[in-house]
Amino acid sequence: MQKFIAWMELNFAPAMNKINRNIWVLTLKDSIMQVLPMILVGSLVTVLSIIRNFIPWFPNLSTLSSYTMGLISIFIAFLIPFNFMEKVKINKMRLIAGMSGMALFMIIVKLKETSVLQFSYFGAGGMFVAIIAGMYVAFIMGISGKYSFFNEDSAIPDFVRVWFDAIIPILIVTVSGWLIVYILRVDLYQALLSIFMPISLFAQTLPGFMLICFLSVFLYSMGISGWVLFPITKPIFLAGITANIAAVAAGQVATNISTAEVVYSGWVAIGGIGATLPLVFMLVTSKSKRLKALGSAALVPSIFNINEPVIFGAVAWNPVLMIPLWLQGIILPLTTYVVLSMGMVNIPAAIFDMWYCPFPISTWIVSQDLRGLVLLAAVVFISSVIWFPFFKIYEKQQINAEAAVLSPQKSVTPSA
Repeated sequence: MQKFIAWMELNFAPAMNKINRNIWVLTLKDSIMQVLPMILVGSLVTVLSIIRNFIPWFPNLSTLSSYTMGLISIFIAFLIPFNFMEKVKINKMRLIAGMSGMALFMIIVKLKETSVLQFSYFGAGGMFVAIIAGMYVAFIMGISGKYSFFNEDSAIPDFVRVWFDAIIPILIVTVSGWLIVYILRVDLYQALLSIFMPISLFAQTLPGFMLICFLSVFLYSMGISGWVLFPITKPIFLAGITANIAAVAAGQVATNISTAEVVYSGWVAIGGIGATLPLVFMLVTSKSKRLKALGSAALVPSIFNINEPVIFGAVAWNPVLMIPLWLQGIILPLTTYVVLSMGMVNIPAAIFDMWYCPFPISTWIVSQDLRGLVLLAAVVFISSVIWFPFFKIYEKQQINAEAAVLSPQKSVTPSA
């Protein structure tokens, strides 16, 4: 085990950190993070809609969700080129790049041929297409932004120079989209979506769901934030919950389990990625002064599913506690998936991305099912059983270490 940990520390972790710092990965992460407030509005609408169950005359606020969460693909198509140009320090072209991203996405959607606003295209369903379109525009703009028709000492105002320098890349972006979609009559939207579809379908299977959950805790155990997977998991989760919403609206049953609502708000990530809240309660009651202090400091953040204090304070690169963290990423998703897939608990079918909402409040909101609370209790019990023996081993190590420090040192009297 020690050799494996050493290999991961010296080889695997640096490679993953290098990927995490890649300019394209950073661009995708930042762009998706920047649309989260729009997604949170959709989550707020979900919470307020519960009021209608008790007050029928309360207004239907679903339109707010449509014009925020329902437009995230457009936002992504703008933000990816915009953020990329910032990161390569070509700020003069960032707004033009963002607008070009929106233009290309609209060409791919073939907006002028739709008679009504197609939220199915502009919302989470088109997010992968928006990502591809945005990255293509960022690539073209990143190359063209390094060149100019004018010399640095030109008397022409900077904003005019930017106008002319932007003409060619804008034409490349729009003309290439126009040729493919309108001249060659290729349904580029469906073609790009078909690339993403196998990934999305696999993610909704039991192996796919467990793989997503395990990779998150595996990376986290090495101090690598699960955000590194965000550009992959977020489109999958949003596509899943969007499909569930559409199914229920059509009188069908929600079937997608790989969603943020299931993982971060329902049952899997209790106290944060890796279900660390039971561990924090154990730390609070520990006989070790160090662990007790750590538990007290981590308790309030953990209640709101912020578990960096306990992860970096006790778990990361700790061979004793890394193992149960990995087990959490296997056993809890397995348990949750089996119960939900058997129809024993309602599968979430409404947007709720407020991951900081404490359990079990969030569980009730996403499931609105008393059986969901029973499942949560079972998951908490299983999680506690996994943590407990490893915690006791680590606690004993810490108590012994503290005793060794506090024990009086025998003074050696020099002989005459």
